[in-house]
Amino acid sequence: MLTSRLRLRAPDEGDIDFVVDMYSRYEVVRYIGRGEVQTTREEAAERIQRYRSQFGPSAGVWLIEEQNTDDDAAVGFALLKPIPFSEGIEGEQDVEIGWHLHPRAWGKGYASEAAQALVDHARAQGLKQLVAVTHADNAASQAVAARLGMTHQDSTDRYYNTTCELFTLDL
Repeated sequence: MLTSRLRLRAPDEGDIDFVVDMYSRYEVVRYIGRGEVQTTREEAAERIQRYRSQFGPSAGVWLIEEQNTDDDAAVGFALLKPIPFSEGIEGEQDVEIGWHLHPRAWGKGYASEAAQALVDHARAQGLKQLVAVTHADNAASQAVAARLGMTHQDSTDRYYNTTCELFTLDL
């Protein structure tokens, strides 16, 4: 998948060093899951395998690369995948859109650009709605959700066995 500045592709084993570098940074993971850094190549390889297992016709976790640079530098990940419900929650499966970016890519509009490409992909695949969840303190991700035209619904404990801010976008 291409945008004017970015390439989104499936991650592979050649991306291990980037994954270690990115997810070993507290400033990256502080709002993801339990906020635990991952510092080993084994953890990075497991993450890549997990991300690759998410791929389907309308879902995936894509590595984001800058196009038209000398080395097509990786800058983060964009995801479009079924979101796990919290324990005891049932219903029709929701599809999550999300983004994790390396600090060197912050403030350049890459998260919004990559996420918009995934919104367009979701529409083309016939999806009807996307959800995004953020930590209550993650103003940067909330701003990306707003730029995508997502509506803030309020706090919820529906996903990931935690309380988070819920954003939705009807496609």
